[in-house]
Amino acid sequence: MISIIVPIYNAADYLEQCIRSLVQQTETDLQIILVDDGSTDRSRPILETFAKQDERIILLQQPHAGQSAARNRGLQHATGEYIAFVDADDSLEPDWCARHLQAIADVDYVQSGYQRIQNSEFSSQKTPLHRLQFTSPCMRLYRREAIAAMQFTEGMIYEDVVWSVDLWLRDLRYRRIPYAGYRYTLNPRSTTSRRHPEAEQRLFAALKQRVPQASGRGKLIILYTIIRIKLYFIKQ
Repeated sequence: MISIIVPIYNAADYLEQCIRSLVQQTETDLQIILVDDGSTDRSRPILETFAKQDERIILLQQPHAGQSAARNRGLQHATGEYIAFVDADDSLEPDWCARHLQAIADVDYVQSGYQRIQNSEFSSQKTPLHRLQFTSPCMRLYRREAIAAMQFTEGMIYEDVVWSVDLWLRDLRYRRIPYAGYRYTLNPRSTTSRRHPEAEQRLFAALKQRVPQASGRGKLIILYTIIRIKLYFIKQ
C-alpha cells in the first residue's frame, strides 16, 4: 500500500483537482492522508466531502503550524509500505502510483520528473538526469522503512531542501525513471513564490551545520546544493 501525504493550507482553489487525481489512480491500494493545517478558506468542507466519499481518505486537522508540521503529522499516521508526498496545489497523472510502484522493486526510493502548469496550461516538463537534481520531496516514492527516522524541520521555509539533503546523505538505493507524471502548479500565493532573505540565510546555516559530520562525498553534496540554491535565488 502507498500512503500519500498532502499538507493543506488555504488551497481551496486547487483541492478538488488534487484529490481527484489521487482517488482516480490506477493503483487503488492507497491510504490518502489529508492534513488540514488550520485552513481559513473553503478547504475544510471540500476535504470533508471527499473524505465521506472515499474510505481510503484519512482527514486530519491541526492548528496552523506550517507545511513541515503537516507532513510530519501525516508520517505519524502513515501505515503503507511506501510513502509519497503531494502538495495541495499540485496533482498526479493517473498512472503515477503504478509506475513508481513497479520501479521501486529493489531500491529505497524512485525519482521521477514533473510537468510545469501555469494558468491551468502545460508550460514545460523535466525528467531527472541525476540524483541531486530536484530538492522537493514530491516526485518520489519511498520505502517507509527507509525514511522512518527522518523528520521535516518545523518552523522554517525551504525545509524541502534540508530534508532532501539529509536523504542524499543517507546514501540509499535509488532509481530514476524518465517520466513526468507530477503536475506542478505555479501558485502565485505559495510561500516560495517570492524571496525570503532571512529564511534563505537560515537554510544555508542548516546546510553548513551538516558539513562537519558528513563524509567527503557528503560534503560535496552539501556544497553542490548550496551553490545550486544560491544561483536559483539570484535568478528569482
